[in-house]
Amino acid sequence: MTATQLPTPEPAVRARRPEGGGRRKARSNGLLKLGHWWWALPGMLMVAAIHYVATGVGGFYAFTNWSGIGSFEWVGLRNFDRIFADPAKLVALRNTVVLAFGSVILSNVAGVILAIGLNRILKTRYILRTLFFMPVVLSPLATSYIWKFIFQQDGPLNAILSGIGLDSLVRPWLADPTWALWAVLLVVVWQNTGFAMVIYISGVASVPIEVEEAAAIDGAGRWQRIWSVTLPALRPAIAIATTLGLVNGLRIFDQILALTGGGPANATATLATEVYKQAFSLGNFGYGAALALLLTGIILVFAVAQQRVSQGRSEN
Repeated sequence: MTATQLPTPEPAVRARRPEGGGRRKARSNGLLKLGHWWWALPGMLMVAAIHYVATGVGGFYAFTNWSGIGSFEWVGLRNFDRIFADPAKLVALRNTVVLAFGSVILSNVAGVILAIGLNRILKTRYILRTLFFMPVVLSPLATSYIWKFIFQQDGPLNAILSGIGLDSLVRPWLADPTWALWAVLLVVVWQNTGFAMVIYISGVASVPIEVEEAAAIDGAGRWQRIWSVTLPALRPAIAIATTLGLVNGLRIFDQILALTGGGPANATATLATEVYKQAFSLGNFGYGAALALLLTGIILVFAVAQQRVSQGRSEN
């Protein structure tokens, strides 16, 4: 009986990597990674052409007297001198700041209250969240025309005030220079509160229940828990909501156009409405571009300052 001879294992041959193979592979990986950018390149070019290039061209025309058609002349800072020398434009600047900060403060305070109230207390909180958020998704023009009907002299608001015996408060709200701006502010706050509420709901939901229960066991009341536990946890949400609200508040346009058109007597005019009026209604495109450039600068200054303040508070 012959023994089975097992094949002797051949010595392992180490495959030699050709010189430069690693470099070629790294180069191909780099090209593959670079290839991902080609998919985004059309979108990037479109954003750059529509947004940045158009903004740059508009900024250039801010220093000219172009009417929108034909040739133009370089006038330097003359358009900006006209802006700060015109009392009507200073009123528009004041109204812009009032609407921006008023809408940010009121909508964020209301948003925090709604977020805390609709977090874990009510069983119908999901339905109420939807109802409060609904104005955000509606068209600003459509809702503003509804509010315009409400604010009319013979509208529902004055009818309710007259019905409960408050005839002294009945007035043409949108035709009164004293109250028109506050009526616009009410509409803006009504439409922006739901957006702030959604941001704060995510912040309130991130607070662990155990922390609130521990604070309750230590004897903290409801208001003490809100002040010491909930509000400190909302700092990142506050930074986001106030920044977005401030930027949107500085460029309010749709509501004013539908409610008052900037009147009465320019009482509700803002920089955004003046840009539209000068550039597209009066044909002073260079002057309107100067107003738009001023508005852009104000938005950048306030947005950067608000971010600095928020970062400083979060670090502390």
